[in-house]
Amino acid sequence: MVKPFDFGGISVAPGEACHIELPVVRLYTDTEMAIPVYVHHGKQPGPTIFVSAAIHGDELNGTEIVSRLINRRELKSLRGTLIAVPVVNVYGVLHQSRYLPDRRDLNRAFPGSAKGSLAARMAHVVLDQIVSRCDYGIDLHTGALHRTNLPQVRANLDDRKTRAMAKSFGVPVLLNATLRDGSLRQAAGDLGVRILLYEGGEALRFDELCIRVGVRGVINLLRYLEMLQPRANKPKAIEPFIARSSGWIRAGDSGIVKHKRHLGDHVRKGDTLAVITDLYGNALDSVLSTADGIIIGKQTIPLVQEGEAMYHLAYFHEPHEVVENLELMQGALLPRTDY
Repeated sequence: MVKPFDFGGISVAPGEACHIELPVVRLYTDTEMAIPVYVHHGKQPGPTIFVSAAIHGDELNGTEIVSRLINRRELKSLRGTLIAVPVVNVYGVLHQSRYLPDRRDLNRAFPGSAKGSLAARMAHVVLDQIVSRCDYGIDLHTGALHRTNLPQVRANLDDRKTRAMAKSFGVPVLLNATLRDGSLRQAAGDLGVRILLYEGGEALRFDELCIRVGVRGVINLLRYLEMLQPRANKPKAIEPFIARSSGWIRAGDSGIVKHKRHLGDHVRKGDTLAVITDLYGNALDSVLSTADGIIIGKQTIPLVQEGEAMYHLAYFHEPHEVVENLELMQGALLPRTDY
């Protein structure tokens, strides 16, 4: 028999879904700030999973992914419990900023402290009230300001279970990413919570393809974890490629950027990725690929300073097959929503 799920002082009965405000801190304006949380407690037993978005306040694709996810009809048959957080960094979203008012990065403040800085207190609440209650998690991100990312999953792929989860998500690229000190992913791992980090799109923009990939990916993972029923007509799965390493290619001069290659492109060592010119159109520098790979992240504005990161390359043995997988994914998702 499934018991009610107690969260934030509210008892959520089996088969019910609730919107809950999770208090964080009181501001000096005497205003209470809270994190919005959606809890869906299934009628049947199963794991508990969190899906979090906007831990960086300018990364909004994940907010839309959560919004679409919690309105999916499949959740009516959910086994276990889903904790969905459309906005973690409420302060950052209010100011359309990656950071908190104290200029701290919330995703470098974990595990936090109940009596620390604003960032530390928020991190403590998220870890203690949400993450510690879960078996699994998905943290939704985009590229930083003026950068965009190819849909990808970053995780500890050396862990067999986590690697299987990442493959089930259904993106063309998996990146074996080391843990960052103070990150939500590191703190979750320390608690034994397996977590995936989904990247797609850019800051302060909705990217429809990345949003659809994200929604489908979460649904795929819930099915893999047997929290949802499998599809009757299961489509052919995209076999992802695992990148064990990646690197940024930087500008050799300052000026105006004329991009020649784009997100998802397969490039070879020595290929021209962009040309940097002065204000009069005179070429100052050619940005060349330093290795064979796939562009999984790139700058989006036509202005660059010398030394600035411009292209993020993931390195593969068979990069052309990654491109084919990306094209299949785009063809499958853009004309439809019934995934």
